[in-house]
Amino acid sequence: MEWAISFLPDQQVVVIQTQGIADEASSLEMAKNISKAMQEYKVTRCLIDHSAISSVTGDVIRVYNRPRLLRGIGVPRHIKIAEIVQPNHRVHFGFLETVCRNNGFGFLVFNDRESAIEWLTK
Repeated sequence: MEWAISFLPDQQVVVIQTQGIADEASSLEMAKNISKAMQEYKVTRCLIDHSAISSVTGDVIRVYNRPRLLRGIGVPRHIKIAEIVQPNHRVHFGFLETVCRNNGFGFLVFNDRESAIEWLTK
């Protein structure tokens, strides 16, 4: 998976635009870069736009363990992450949403950018 990082100064939101195949290795590398960008901009809100990914790989156990890996790379629980996903990837990211929320992360999945930004900026 490839990604580009940008920043919305008016909303104080780091934005990640992804494309390609979402897999575990690139996803974890992306998370490290997101954490660094959020520290650099001194923000606690992130929008990950997965609307351009072509497919998602990964098994349930690895998704289930993702919050532990996030804590291991220094991602604080008090952040808010909104992900925009395609309907055909909703099951995968919905499970990720559940395990992240159950582990104390502010994490929600959305179908559109407007709803995601609205939730992030509340």
